[in-house]
Order: sequence, then C-alpha cells, then structure tokens
Amino acid sequence: MTHLAWLLPALPAIAAVLGPATDRVLPGGPVIMGVLGSLGALVVSCLVLAAQLQSPATTHVTQIDWTPIGSTTLHLGTSVDELAAVVAVMVAFVALLVQVYSSAYMAGDMHYATYTAEVSLFTAAMLLTVVSSNLVELLVGWEVMGLCSYLLVGHYWQTEGSRAAAVKALVTTRVGDAGFVVGIIVLGVGTGSFDIAAVNHGVGSLPHATAVAGALLLLAGVVGKSAQFPLHVWLPDAMAGPTPISALIHAATMVAAGVYLVARLDPVFLAAPVSLTVLGILACISMLGAALFALAQDDLKRVLAWSTVSQLGYMFAGLSVGGWNAAVYHLLGHATFKALLFLAAGSVLRSVGTNLMSEMGGLWRRMPITFGAAVVGGISLAGIPPFAGAFGKAGIIAAAHQAGGGLGITVEIVAELTEVVTALYVTRMICRTFLGPRRTDATVHESPAVMTVPLVVLSVATLVFGILALGPLSNGLAGAPAGSIPLQINGSDLLVSVVLVLAGIAVMAFVFSRDTAADPARWLGRAGPALARGLFVDDVYAVLFVRPLRRAARRIVSFDRQGIDATAVGAGRLAVLTGGGLRRLQTGNVQLYATGLIGGVALILLIVALAVAA
Repeated sequence: MTHLAWLLPALPAIAAVLGPATDRVLPGGPVIMGVLGSLGALVVSCLVLAAQLQSPATTHVTQIDWTPIGSTTLHLGTSVDELAAVVAVMVAFVALLVQVYSSAYMAGDMHYATYTAEVSLFTAAMLLTVVSSNLVELLVGWEVMGLCSYLLVGHYWQTEGSRAAAVKALVTTRVGDAGFVVGIIVLGVGTGSFDIAAVNHGVGSLPHATAVAGALLLLAGVVGKSAQFPLHVWLPDAMAGPTPISALIHAATMVAAGVYLVARLDPVFLAAPVSLTVLGILACISMLGAALFALAQDDLKRVLAWSTVSQLGYMFAGLSVGGWNAAVYHLLGHATFKALLFLAAGSVLRSVGTNLMSEMGGLWRRMPITFGAAVVGGISLAGIPPFAGAFGKAGIIAAAHQAGGGLGITVEIVAELTEVVTALYVTRMICRTFLGPRRTDATVHESPAVMTVPLVVLSVATLVFGILALGPLSNGLAGAPAGSIPLQINGSDLLVSVVLVLAGIAVMAFVFSRDTAADPARWLGRAGPALARGLFVDDVYAVLFVRPLRRAARRIVSFDRQGIDATAVGAGRLAVLTGGGLRRLQTGNVQLYATGLIGGVALILLIVALAVAA
C-alpha cells in the first residue's frame, strides 16, 4: 500500500476543489467534501502505516522524472518511512476532527465553503511536505501551507486585526523562507541531487563550509515556520483566525512542519554540528521565554499560542542533543493534546463570546465535557503521566543529560525550569477559565455533540498515546538516525519531572485559592505587563524594521508620484497642449497655408543670408 502514498495529498486537494463547486448544488456539499477528503486521507495513511510496519526499517520510494534542471533531473514522487507514515496519520487524524468540529463551530458563516476548501488545501500541503521524495516538491507543500495560513488567519478579513495578523504571519515566515529556498539550492547543487535520500547520503562529502551554510539556511525557514525566536512574533497574533484553524496550525500543520523537516534531514544537521548548537540555543530561548509570556496572558488563545512556541522549543532542543526519538514522540503527542486544548478553548469561546479569561470563570458546571477535556489536555501539557506530554518531555531531558557538554546541560536545566513555568500557566488557565466565581453574563451551555465528540476522541488519544510510550514506542521509531538516543523513560528522572510539575501546580493553586476572583498573575508585579507584551520584541522590530521600511516606502511612493509619475503625466499633458495648438492651425484655408509656407521660406533665407554676411 505504500505505493498509494500519492493519494495522501491528492484526496484533500480534490476535496478543496469539489467543496466550493458543490456549495449550491449539494446540500452541505462543502462539509461533506471536507470531511470525506480528510477521512480518505486518514484511511490511506493508516493503510500506508500498516504496510510500512511490515518492513519498518525500509524507505519506500516511488518516483517519476519531473523536469531537468541543468545536469540534474528533478523527480516527482513519494518517499515513505516509518516517520512519514506516522506523521501522515497524525495530520489526517487531526484534520478530520477539525473538519467535523468546524461544521458546527463555523455554522452560519457565509464564507464556510471557502473556509473548508482552504482547510482541505492546507491539509493536502502538509501531507505533500510529509511524503515528498525531493526538496523541491517539499518546497511546494511548504509554500502552499504559508499561503493557506495567510488565507485562514485572515478569514475574518472584515476586521483590521485579522488582516494585520494574516499579513504579519505571511511576511514573517517569508523572511525565513528566503533563506530556506537558498539552502535547498545549496544542498541540491552541492550533492548533485534534490532527492532527500541523496541529499542525506551525500551531505557528508560536501565541504564543511557548504554543509554549514546549507544547514543554517534551512534553519532560517524552520525557525520562521515553527515560530521560534527570533521569528516567533507572528504566532500569537495568528489567533485572530477561527479557533479550529488555530488547532490545525498548532497541532498538525505549519508549525509542526519545521520539526518534521529537521527530523527528516537529520544527517544534514549532523554534518554541520554548529547548526545544532544554534538550533539548541534558539530552542532554549523560545522554550522558557514563551512559557513565561504564556503566564501573563489574559487571552485564552494567546496562552495556548505561546504554549505552542514553548513546546516546539522542547522538540528542537531534543533534536539538537541527539534526542531524535523523544522529539518525534513529543511532536506526535503534542498534536493530540494541543488540538484538544484549542478545540476545548473554541467550545468555551463559542459559549461565552470572548477570548478573555478575566470574563470567564465558574464554567465547569455548565460545560462539564469541555472542562474535562481541558483538564486532560492541561495535565498532559504540564507533564503528568500517563498522558503523552509527560513522556516526551522526560525523554528530551534524559537525552540532554546523556548528551552532556555545554549544550546538553543548558537544555536540561532550561527544560526543567520550563516544566515548572508550564505547570504554573496551565493551572492558572484552568482555574481562571473554569473555576472560581462567574465573571460573565452570557448564557453558558455545553457545545453540541459534533463539537464535544472530537474532544472526547482527542482526550482518549492523549491517554492512549501516553501509554504507547511505555510499550511499542519505548524504543522509538525504526529508521532513526544512527547515534540517536532511544526514548528513555527513566523512573527517577520521570519522578523528578513530576515533582517539579506538581510543585508548580500547587503554588499556582495556592495563589488562586487566596482570592479566586483575582488574577494569580498579579503576583508577577511589574514584570507582568512586560511578559504580556512578549518583552517588547514586537516593539523593537517596529523601531528597527517596520517604521524605517514604512518611511522608505512612503518616500519611494512620493518619488514615484512626484517624480516618475509627474514626468510621465507632464509629458502627456505637454503632448495634449501641443497637439491642441497644432490643431488650431489646421483650419483648411489653403491661402493661409501658402502664406505660412512663403513666410517660413523667407525666414530661412534671411537667416542664411545673415549667416553668410557674418
């Protein structure tokens, strides 16, 4: 069945075309097409995974010649190993639940047909990225995801905030993608092939400077797509889009693509160790910084957005110290519990009508299923076993400890500090949203079954995936790079992590209990507003880049209007005036024409005579 991997991106892509086409022909056509496209992709991905498990260490490649570029021939095809097969199942699974959930969440939206088509195209682009056999084909999926994120974040284009967030996401990720494209060219030309397998195999024979340049340029795109420091600023603002899209972007597509790419091209980064050091440092900054920012947010979705930045930092930190298996496991586990948390948040927002936790509280009695789902997602995010989040982070910390050295020690310490901060903001989020006195006058009620069933399914998946870490996944995936550290679940290390998490939960619960009506974040004091603003990184970018570029743009526009345009317009006006004057001389009077001719000849003769006399 692995030879049918091309169906994975094809089925959602077909649904993206048929959905809007059936909008006025078939009742519920966009819903049906969106769900069927994702369901078909999920069925095919499960069949591909089942076939792959029969020979887990084998990579199944199917290619045809695409087009020649110089002496290199590009191929079009699929490449499936156990990593690609598992990630494809994860993408299709989350996409299907998002499509089902959206049918109720987006009910009544006049642009729903466009929305569900964009979701399908988004899913197809991520699946193309997952199963691509060469870097150019992967780049197509990578860039289509960027386009879809722009369209979906800006779905509520009538509002200024949504338009600004969409443009910000597009521009920020394009900054990284500029380096990404050059990195693909460097590696493809250097190894003589753009096929991923050939690049991974041939990168070791490249000059060291070439390998380093290629790896660092790829990292630029990875940092942009996965919202890591310093290109992290777009992700919190992207919460202006519909909440199901936030779940899709944060759990299964877009931001997950960066982690997947580093895992798939691990030999490239191993050939340039400095790139892993850079990745580890940026991951540590993102991991702890974003967790602190989440601690000070009042907007529920922004808490989860900063949480995503932080958890992606864990994954990249794991990859930087050889914890490939733990990082990949955390990627998959994170997809389940982060999708769960965002869809739970959407359930709350739909009922309460606001994103602000300061206007929530006391919701657990009226929304018991949503509350239970949020608790499951929250304790998994915090790192309490047997849920998925606990084992991924424990494995990354164990890998950092085993790697040792300056980077390993740094990752270990920062990861443990981040565990405490994560427990703090998760507890605050649950308490402010569901516990304490009610701070809303809205008529609160549980969401319909079409929204709560996906919450239940994801809650079960979060638990099941955690249990798998103790069994089938304990040794990691087949085909892991040589030298990568297995997914280690050491009892003593896990106990330390759990103690740190429980301490964070206890501290925040105690602070909340002192005054359930007040925000526990008040204890941050003057640091609170600074953390809520992300330590003003956006403001710094505005001063260094946005304002100067706007001034330069205004001057260019002014020069264009007053210089180039004015010259062109002036020339046109002169031609009109000249033509108008000449038109007046065209009277049709032959005697006047003869008089003018004789007068002109006489004037010429006079000028010649004066010249000869002089």
